[in-house]
Amino acid sequence: MHLPLPLTRDVVLIGGGHTHALVLRKWGMAPLPGARLTLINPAPTAPYTGMLPGHVAGHYPREALDIDMVTLARHAGARLILGAVSAIDRSTRRITVPGRAPIRYDIASIDIGITSAMPELPGFAEHAVPAKPLGPFAGAWEAFLDAARARTLPANVAVIGGGVGGVELSLAMAERMRRAGLSEYRITVLEAGPVALNGIGEGARRALLAHMARLGVTLRTDAHPAQIHADHIVLADGDTLPAGFVTGAAGARPHGWLADTDLDLEDGFIRVDECLRSSDPAIYAVGDCAHLSHAPRPKAGVFAVREAPKLAHNLRADLTGGQRKPFHPQRDYLKLISTGGKGAVADKFGLTFDGAYLWRLKDRIDRKFMDQFTHLPRMQPPALPREVAHGLRDLLGDTPLCGGCGAKVAQADLKTALATLPTHTHPDVLQGAGDDAAVLRHGAGAQVITTDHIRAFVEDPWTFAKIATVHALGDVWAMGAAPQAVLVSATLPRMTGPMQADMLAELLTATQQVVEDAGASIVGGHSSVGAEFSLGVTVTGLLEGQATRQSGARPGDVLILTKPIGSGTLLAAEMRGQARGRDVVDAYASMMRPLARDAACLAPVAHAMTDVTGFGLAGHLMTMLEQSGAAATLALDAVPVLPGAADCAAAGIRSSLFPANEMVRHRMTLPDHPAVPLLFDPQTAGGLLAAVPADHAEAVLSELASQEVPAARIGEVTEGTPWIEVI
Repeated sequence: MHLPLPLTRDVVLIGGGHTHALVLRKWGMAPLPGARLTLINPAPTAPYTGMLPGHVAGHYPREALDIDMVTLARHAGARLILGAVSAIDRSTRRITVPGRAPIRYDIASIDIGITSAMPELPGFAEHAVPAKPLGPFAGAWEAFLDAARARTLPANVAVIGGGVGGVELSLAMAERMRRAGLSEYRITVLEAGPVALNGIGEGARRALLAHMARLGVTLRTDAHPAQIHADHIVLADGDTLPAGFVTGAAGARPHGWLADTDLDLEDGFIRVDECLRSSDPAIYAVGDCAHLSHAPRPKAGVFAVREAPKLAHNLRADLTGGQRKPFHPQRDYLKLISTGGKGAVADKFGLTFDGAYLWRLKDRIDRKFMDQFTHLPRMQPPALPREVAHGLRDLLGDTPLCGGCGAKVAQADLKTALATLPTHTHPDVLQGAGDDAAVLRHGAGAQVITTDHIRAFVEDPWTFAKIATVHALGDVWAMGAAPQAVLVSATLPRMTGPMQADMLAELLTATQQVVEDAGASIVGGHSSVGAEFSLGVTVTGLLEGQATRQSGARPGDVLILTKPIGSGTLLAAEMRGQARGRDVVDAYASMMRPLARDAACLAPVAHAMTDVTGFGLAGHLMTMLEQSGAAATLALDAVPVLPGAADCAAAGIRSSLFPANEMVRHRMTLPDHPAVPLLFDPQTAGGLLAAVPADHAEAVLSELASQEVPAARIGEVTEGTPWIEVI
């Protein structure tokens, strides 16, 4: 047996800045065996700042600015951890992301950009928005425009900072407000110094000031904001300035937590040498958060982009014992500054140009940069040997094996195997195989027991462990029981002892959080090393009264579903790099949501209940109908679907378990509708499906809504032999 090569070193990229994005792209084309790459980023996307003014002006949609870090991480074979780093313990080489276990590193690189927040200015945190980070700013700007158009806020804007960034932003705002029909807008740029637009040539400065005059943007120099209120700014000289939207663009400010790393800093930025290493040889820093001690330069994206090849090389050199390469930035660079409309001013070596042709040049440069991440090179799997046994190629097909419940044994094959089991004879077994969990006699009451084991579909053990645990607990909740005790069985990939210990600690901490929240305890388990990461969870639960079984649905009952479907399709699309990162993250969040509140509302009144998992909504509903001797009508438009799942299904993306799940369609009446395939989509940690008496349905749905459970009425149980009519 040939196992994958073991892992020996952890490389962690902190932040999804431009340098790290390019490193991930390059790494995916030539991964280094033995190295595990991790990216930590607050969001599933990272914005490209070069296109922000164009977006603010209305030339680009919001999504055009986003680098999809989920897709990029998949391309690089990296695990993506969503969160903001708050500390680095250099003595133990551990990185802190609040809310989860520490993350180990052998080598780390920091590319977290800058912020333009002004915490020292009273009222800024409550009433203003820093221009950086870009994501929150873009959302706040759109919300302000909506309010200004609705006339719930006056069209008054103040930009704090009269450098290139602030002026370019003000011009973009003016263009957008003009195009939005807000003819009475008022935009003021506040510059603390006597002269705005320092750092560029005099010709470019004059050209930009002329564009400000053209668009009616007011510049105030020697202006010092003293306090910001909800609808105005108070200046240090006592003057007031009406402002319904205030943004800070006054230079580059470092993130505060860097001061606690004990790295050598320059005005709060990490000092790096010519090889981009900090004062700690195990930590690199790039982009705007770094200070090039050997060749100081202003904060500009062009340097971050050109640092990427050197950082990629030096990381590999450290991991393999190679020679590092120095980074030497150019002395000057072409500055293309947009002027609101589709025009730009160019500045280099003191020369100035102005016109629409420069916008077209800037647009081409920006789109070319983003195309690198939109059209990632496809890495082909190793070719099969020339000679293989009959049926192998057919079995492999063109659909890669999914993780989670997409890797389950087909329902028909499982039933065939279970049919070979003898009838249980132990007197304490009240219900054996066939329902969501077995029911055992427990003193004067009863206990349920169930187990699940799934292969990983996400590189982050924290996220996977939470989902796997919620998935296993789902069977207990579906029986109306309270989780009691949990056994954890983990198969880890081959790696060094310290890496295994940290990975095990990560997944156990995540599992423990879910288990404790459910009122249960981890009481033991087992660990082993294998070809791939998988997790098994065995759960017992206690019953008060009778179990809520899959049998018992009655004609007239209302069918209620408590989670949207589509996770299998999204996970299959993510494996192919064809799912939007934000949709994948939404799916993870849905899968991580426990079903305790769902069960508490449904179990007391449901005639029958099950959790929707690997066999899909149609397969689990058919099992309920078979055990209840009834039929059902399903309203397709009422079935909730995860964001993006319908688009992926319409594109023909299917989970590897889909063909087996679809076998149930011969017992269904189906419309010609693109959402039909989602009925056969295998779910991991899906919602509860309950048959509830019609006279209780509205009250139950109201109670679920009060508990913030996104439940939906999707159909009803009818008379007849087991059959599903989809309308």
